Amino acid sequence: MKQFSKRKWLIGVLLFVVLVWWFSLPKVLFSDPISCVVNDQDGNLLGARIADDGQWRFPSAEEVPGKFEQAIIHFEDEYFYWHIGFNPISMAKAFYSNLTSSTKRGGSTLTQQVIRLSRKNKQRSYTEKIIELVQATRLELKLSKKEILLHYSAYAPFGGNVVGLEAASWRYFGISPKQLTWGQASALAVLPNSPSIIYPGKNDKQFLNKRNALLKKLASKEVIDEETYQLSLLENLPSTPLPLPNQAFHFVDFVCQQDQKEVMASSIRYQLQQKANQITVKHQRALQKNNIYNLSLLVIENKTRKVLAYVGNTSTPESPFRYVDMMQAKRSTGSTLKPFLYAAALEKSQILPTSLLQDVPVSFNGYRPKNFNEKFHGLVPAHQALSRSLNVPFVNVLQDYGLPLFYENLRDAGLQQINKGIDHYGLTLILGGAEVSLWELTQAFVNFKEVYSTYVTSSSQYSTGEIQNLTINASVSTTKQELDYKPSNWHASSVYFTLKAMMELERPEDFNFGAILGDDQQIAWKTGTSYGFKDAWSMGMNEEYTVGVWVGNADTEGRPNLTGIKAAAPIMFDVFKELPKSQDWLLPPYDDVKQVNLCPFSGMPKSKACDKSELLWIPSHSKAVQQCTYHTKISVDETERYEVKNNCYPLSKMKKKSFVELSPIEKHFTQTMGFETPPPLHPNCGELTDEQELMEFIFPRKNERILLPKSFDGTNEEVVLQLAHSKNTEVHWYIDERYLTTTTELHETSIHLQPGRYQISVVDEKGHFLKQDVLVEKTL
Repeated sequence: MKQFSKRKWLIGVLLFVVLVWWFSLPKVLFSDPISCVVNDQDGNLLGARIADDGQWRFPSAEEVPGKFEQAIIHFEDEYFYWHIGFNPISMAKAFYSNLTSSTKRGGSTLTQQVIRLSRKNKQRSYTEKIIELVQATRLELKLSKKEILLHYSAYAPFGGNVVGLEAASWRYFGISPKQLTWGQASALAVLPNSPSIIYPGKNDKQFLNKRNALLKKLASKEVIDEETYQLSLLENLPSTPLPLPNQAFHFVDFVCQQDQKEVMASSIRYQLQQKANQITVKHQRALQKNNIYNLSLLVIENKTRKVLAYVGNTSTPESPFRYVDMMQAKRSTGSTLKPFLYAAALEKSQILPTSLLQDVPVSFNGYRPKNFNEKFHGLVPAHQALSRSLNVPFVNVLQDYGLPLFYENLRDAGLQQINKGIDHYGLTLILGGAEVSLWELTQAFVNFKEVYSTYVTSSSQYSTGEIQNLTINASVSTTKQELDYKPSNWHASSVYFTLKAMMELERPEDFNFGAILGDDQQIAWKTGTSYGFKDAWSMGMNEEYTVGVWVGNADTEGRPNLTGIKAAAPIMFDVFKELPKSQDWLLPPYDDVKQVNLCPFSGMPKSKACDKSELLWIPSHSKAVQQCTYHTKISVDETERYEVKNNCYPLSKMKKKSFVELSPIEKHFTQTMGFETPPPLHPNCGELTDEQELMEFIFPRKNERILLPKSFDGTNEEVVLQLAHSKNTEVHWYIDERYLTTTTELHETSIHLQPGRYQISVVDEKGHFLKQDVLVEKTL
């Protein structure tokens, strides 16, 4: 009975020991913070950020390179693949040596060293050795030999604040561990045993002897041949840690701010990123001569939405605020939102691509938009208004389209940073009153363009979720979208006609597009310049890629010639030269367009008064648009030199002829458009007496408030009054029936006014009279 109890007790003790051994290993061996590491899509290191504890500790690799594996095993644990976590012979030799010699010798296996590293290198003692031995045997059961070696290579100290093989390889040799030579791998293999020996100017001989001894051992074991051994002895030892690759400084920051815990295989293309860096440095050197110091650049693969190149800011030492990522900074949009309004107006059938838009002076509660060159053009086809980026026509379009609706359109297009409400922006929304980042604006253009691309490649269908975020991860593919015949935001035809107009973008005479890129490249592009020359934008798209550029100063200082066409566009085109060309990719989406007869002058559906018409493509969803209102049939005499009436000219000699009739202000600003206006009345028929058809105030407009401009010394400047007259005649000006002046041809005058209400009146030499009441107010 006693023997049975003793056996039972022994079994219980043995079971307890087994249980203690089984649960001796922590669930998580290492919980140390790791560095954020970002690679390009091919595995090349773009950059890294130090771990929270101040150590360069890269995430564990998938495998240990063969050269380092051989080197570390032959240096630390030659029987690594044969023991069960500890080596009794090595331990006995170390024990004997420590008793009989002043030189301490270790007998720990690599497995035991992994345990010691996980226990933060606690003070060495026999108790600690027993714990390491127990946990090492348990670790051997839990993990494979390869996994144990991976743990060691990831957490072994390599001197200073460098931890792990990955960090050590980059910090000491500037290369990936897979690229290490035998000499380099051997140098790193001896460091964990004595990490303090790597110190600039010290311990070089000790370090060299250890490495060479290891190389000799590898040669004696025939791991390396004699030639490799001799060449490896000639290799230099590492000294001062090298800086890590820094090809995409702001991109790495952007990734690491997202709490990245693993090595990020990003979507960046290394060579393209290098080219983008070189391009930005070249242009920044030229721009800084004009005290323009900051810029950002983004390249996107359209179909996948992958970021291929990311330059957050210039990197030259002369550039202030160079550490600020201007890619994510919100800046005034300038004219860059005009394509979205153009497409929205097409969607609503408010305009057709060829319909005429007014480009004359206008005022909206004191807001008087002007074109960039401060000139007016009278009437301009809608597609030319976009290609020439005229401000006044687009303010008029926005006013008619509806600010609340367009605000929601922009939000639906993914421009979520435009979020302050319509009362904050007003009509300036279309001319730079809003602020967005280059990142979000480029994303919106990519999604906009891909509506067309999806339609023409998916049997005339649309993605049900057209707004997709840009991706920075090489392994993340775009979510496969469900298709529908009904668009979510835009019809393909609206996008097509917008891109077509953007391809016609007019350039200044000193900007030779063909010389920069070549005429065989088909790019839809748009520039933008903010008020005060503080922001310059350029957005360009071809079939496969979108390039976005912002140029300016981070502190919002404006500079002369800081314009989209001069500062940003050349950078964009230099990037496109590094990308594959796209030719003849923008073709009509034939299932979403239709042909109609349009008036060649007005671009509107042909009316009965139009003598000519041309068959042109328009969006198929366009509803009934008003017929041409500019042409009218007028009775003329036999010579067609005069307009005649029934009561002053024989009916038998009268002819009907089609002419273009414009208002006085339209006629005043409209340049040659190849149209014929009505001739003068026949002398027998009297004169035109309708003052509204003869004269029209350019400024002030009807019901307009005049805000008194301030000069630099704080005094009120003169108010300029302007009139359009359809005849070449003298005009007499009066204010509150008090004579002011007389003008000929150019009917413009100026006057000092105080706040209050006034009546401005004009009389021409024929006695035709026009008046207008105005309210003058102080500028706040």
